[in-house]
Amino acid sequence: MKVILFDIDTLRADHMGCYGYGRDTTPVIDGIAKEGVCFDRYYCPNAPCLPSRASMVTGLYGIHNGIVGHGGTAADLRLQGESRSFTDLASENGLFMQFKRAGLHTVSFSSFAERHSAWWFLSGLDEYYNPGLRGGESADMVTPAVLNWLERNREMEDWFLHVHYWDPHTPYRTPEGVKSRFQDEPLPDDWITDEIFEEHLRHIGPHGANEINMWNDETFSRWPKHPGSLKTRGDAKHFIDLYDDSVRFTDDNIGLIVAWLKEHGLYGDDLAIIITADHGEDLGEFGVYGEHGMADEPVCHIPLIIKWPGAEGGRRIKGFYDNTDLLPTVKALLGTETFGDYRYDGVSFKEPLLGGNECGRTAAVLTQCAHVCQRSVRFDHYIYIRTIHGGYHLLPEEMVFDLDCDPHQLHNLAEERPELCGRGARLLLDWTERMMKQSDSDRDPMWTVMREGGPEHCRGRLEAYEKRLEETGRAYGIPLLKEQYREEFEGQE
Repeated sequence: MKVILFDIDTLRADHMGCYGYGRDTTPVIDGIAKEGVCFDRYYCPNAPCLPSRASMVTGLYGIHNGIVGHGGTAADLRLQGESRSFTDLASENGLFMQFKRAGLHTVSFSSFAERHSAWWFLSGLDEYYNPGLRGGESADMVTPAVLNWLERNREMEDWFLHVHYWDPHTPYRTPEGVKSRFQDEPLPDDWITDEIFEEHLRHIGPHGANEINMWNDETFSRWPKHPGSLKTRGDAKHFIDLYDDSVRFTDDNIGLIVAWLKEHGLYGDDLAIIITADHGEDLGEFGVYGEHGMADEPVCHIPLIIKWPGAEGGRRIKGFYDNTDLLPTVKALLGTETFGDYRYDGVSFKEPLLGGNECGRTAAVLTQCAHVCQRSVRFDHYIYIRTIHGGYHLLPEEMVFDLDCDPHQLHNLAEERPELCGRGARLLLDWTERMMKQSDSDRDPMWTVMREGGPEHCRGRLEAYEKRLEETGRAYGIPLLKEQYREEFEGQE
């Protein structure tokens, strides 16, 4: 058996053709989706990059594996402790280890482990190819290494390849000679009106139109296409075009690998393809551009497409699933055993994948603690977002949105629909209590982040950002920040 997992960084599900996007961003992936099974409501339960892949690889939510952020204690996998034997349970029961246990030769093409000091990510791999740029590489630096490996190992019977592309992650980095596919095309959903963009120019908080570089408007010669700020609505459209170009460039590179497999007779019944992402991206939502810093729909709704031997293609699965479910599903498909006393949070969706009954959740709980501290819940066609620390955005404590009629989360229903807030809050409370009862720790790592000074990407930034607001004519935001983040202002005084 042969398996390829295409792991695409920062891929919004709703910017793909097979998820209804009106641009030709993913023609190769769309073709694979027609041959495979597409999961319509698949979520990243712990955003962004590091917490998400920790959930995918361990099959555990961050509240159990300990990783919910990008710095401090909550960026490290929890130690097993006294019960650890010669090897630890998380390593022995991880995602890549399942393919190794099933007799496949396992290979990863990724710089993720080095970028995030996440060396646990390599467990179960026979080979590891690191491009060496800590996520700064473009797809045309990764694909040749994959094709070279395939050429050298074309006679090998059973293998698993993890192919990681970073291109849709900021800074948007299609090579300089690659022309935009979409610059002269209108946006399929031109929701950012003149009025909305004027609000974005007044935005208080990192990664807004005035500070694409998170806290300032610096640009970098290494990434000449990526702007430092957006001055006009046309600039905003151009920025979204850049994102879509990066998605299309990634799709083109997947196409090169698929073409090689077909040319050499390896695109057959024994080939499985999995396509997914770690998280999505806000592209104007909440006034944020080019960042994955919220526990909201654009950041947490990710694709999952599986072409698997024996699974009838062209089907769509409608229930709520998240990336902790992938590992138990792989175990069920491969028939591997659990090592020791290890309990997955995820649940196998082998049955619906192979044509059986639906087994999805009624809701999906989402956590973000790298840029903000939020916990959210997706249920029915709503998302309820509870903010503990807003990352110096001016966010209310509670937000709820009807995603069927408001996919870009413009109209907070919290005041007019308090019953939805009540339902969302109860779902979060019940989930948190259930998770903590099952935990081997008495600490929710979200509160560890708060005790250690707040989210990593805003920790210690308040004083400098206050000066930035004064310099850019937005001093009106300073008293609002002081009101919402009073303790932190008092601390710096």
